[in-house]
Amino acid sequence: MNCGCADVVTPGLLDLFEARDRMVRAARPIAGLEGVALEAAAGRVLAEPARATLDMPGVDNSAMDGYALRLDDLAAAGGGLSVVQRIPAGAGVQRLAEGGCARIFTGASVPLGADAVVPQERVWVGDDGRVRFPAEIAAGANIRRRGEESRAGDNLLAAGTRLTAAAIALLAGQGIASVTVHRRLRVALITTGDELIAAGQVWRPGAVYDSSGPMLRTLLAGQGCEVLDLGPVLDTPEALAAVLAEARDTADLVLCTGGVSVGEEDHVRPVLERLGGIAFHGVAMKPGKPFALGWLGASREAGTPLIGLPGNPVASLVGWQLLALPFVHGCQGRAPAPLERFPVAAGFSRRASRGRRELLRVVLDWRAGAPVARLAGGQGSHMLGAASQAHGYLIIDADTPVEEGLAYGYCPGAQFLD
Repeated sequence: MNCGCADVVTPGLLDLFEARDRMVRAARPIAGLEGVALEAAAGRVLAEPARATLDMPGVDNSAMDGYALRLDDLAAAGGGLSVVQRIPAGAGVQRLAEGGCARIFTGASVPLGADAVVPQERVWVGDDGRVRFPAEIAAGANIRRRGEESRAGDNLLAAGTRLTAAAIALLAGQGIASVTVHRRLRVALITTGDELIAAGQVWRPGAVYDSSGPMLRTLLAGQGCEVLDLGPVLDTPEALAAVLAEARDTADLVLCTGGVSVGEEDHVRPVLERLGGIAFHGVAMKPGKPFALGWLGASREAGTPLIGLPGNPVASLVGWQLLALPFVHGCQGRAPAPLERFPVAAGFSRRASRGRRELLRVVLDWRAGAPVARLAGGQGSHMLGAASQAHGYLIIDADTPVEEGLAYGYCPGAQFLD
């Protein structure tokens, strides 16, 4: 039974999008660069622009398997042209013999003098062995011109680009064997709670298997972070202070889950105020209200930043995706992408959430041709089933009921994976 406690309006909460803007503005790239081989650079963040070393393509080449010809030769011949050359990829640049055509293959260098390539499907070969061509052939057809994609010295990728498979292919195609990247962000992960036990341990009454820790380790690893796992930590100020001091001295960022609310057993905020300070605490979103940004050390500028996530795993996931992730990107030297939102019709009705934007875990139903958002399951902040199945979120403004058939802002979950 829902007692309605989660619907109590708390004064002074920060707006979700203002909190996100503050997270983006507060992030500072960590110091430290390193050179890595391109083959080991997947997921790393470029520290300097990558420039082209070659024109791309390096020479005029054929976009098709077909025949290269000089249009004037075809006009003079009348009937067709004899095949006088065969040019496979990698054969080097040749000159087209006058009065004939060249059998050419995709990627092969277009012979000097040729001004078009005709695909093999558009020609036919007569009994005399001469190749007949269609009546209309455009000059330059099916020729990839030298440098049409990039010229030597052009910027290929900006500093701050995360290296995807396509980006690595782009650099490899230029013969680039190594890149300069930001060092990996070192994140201390702390889970709190006397009740937490690890998967594989024998369950006891009152115990809770730790799900937030494995989830956040996976999310951090997916962003290329180096994870220092310092949890779980007992719910005492002394234990928490000791582990936060260790994290301050060993990590670039501290990510803490649990203990960030205002209950008697929530010690993160008072300990953080003693060891550093708090930039803000509490965000008007459901789930994820007890979110905090602070620092460990003498000042915000010189200290180690700390992000406090809620203890409930779904609330922790939402806080990570909407608020913590853009901060991590900024620390990595990346420019956080804008939060994607576009309208999608709701396939359900739901009462309004008082005082907070609500992030409903939904799946998209395409059976009618246009997407309809349907609840992925139970929406409690402890219910991981819906979160594990959801395609994304419907972001519902505070005090706004959901009416079936009306459109609301949809935020796709796929944007949080890169």
